[in-house]
Amino acid sequence: MSLLELRGVSRSYGEGSASVNALQEVSLSVDEGAMVAVMGPSGSGKSTLLSIAGTLEEPTSGEVRVGGQPVSAMSRGAKARLRRRTIGYVFQDFNLLPGLTAAENVALPLELDGTSGRKARLAALRTLERFGLGERASHYPDTMSGGERQRVAIARAMVGERKLVLADEPSGALDSVNGEAVMRLLHDACKKAGMGAVVVTHDAQLASWADRVVFLRDGHVTDQTAPPKDPQSLLTPEAET
Repeated sequence: MSLLELRGVSRSYGEGSASVNALQEVSLSVDEGAMVAVMGPSGSGKSTLLSIAGTLEEPTSGEVRVGGQPVSAMSRGAKARLRRRTIGYVFQDFNLLPGLTAAENVALPLELDGTSGRKARLAALRTLERFGLGERASHYPDTMSGGERQRVAIARAMVGERKLVLADEPSGALDSVNGEAVMRLLHDACKKAGMGAVVVTHDAQLASWADRVVFLRDGHVTDQTAPPKDPQSLLTPEAET
C-alpha cells in the first residue's frame, strides 16, 4: 500500500512574471516499509516537496494522497489530526524543547492529541528504549550529544501510530558516524515497523541506505533510481541528466 502519493504536483509562488515554480509536475509514491531519499542542489524544491507531503502547504495543482486519502478533500481539522497521528517530522536542528526531558519531548505529540499523561509517557519510554535511549529518558537535551538528541527527535517522530516520517537533512548537524547511525535507525524502522519515510539529504553515502533515490533539479524530478553499489556515483553528471 502507498502511504504517500504525489500525482503531478506543482507549486508556484507569486504571480505573472514574478512567479517562481518551486515544483513542476512531480510524481512520487512511498510504500509501506520503504525509505525514499531525495537529493538535489539548494533551491531544487526539496523542502517544498516535504511541506506539501506533510500537508503544511497545498499544491498549486496536482493531487496528494496520504494513506490512500486525498488531502484536498480534508478539512483543516482533519489535516491537523493527520499530522498529529500519522505523520512524523525529523529536522536537521532537532527542534527539541529544552525545558522538557527526552521522555517528555517524545510524549508531547501524544499528549497534544489527547492521550493521558501516563499512557503517553509509557509509549515514550518504550520508543526511547527501542532507540537505545532508555537510560537517557530523564535527561534534558542540553545534557545530551548531538547523536542522542537526533535519536530523541526520531523517537518523537515515530511514537504512537505514526506511519509516515518526513526528514529534512536529519544528519546535517551530525558527524559522519552519527549521520550513518541516524539513517540506519530510519531504515530499520521502515523495515521492522512497516513505516514509510522520505529523507532529504545532500550526502550520497547516506542516501545509499534508501530503497530509492529521487533527484530534483529546478523543481523537476530528473531521475529515480535504486542506489548503486558505489554511492559516490550518485554525484556524477550522468545521474542528474
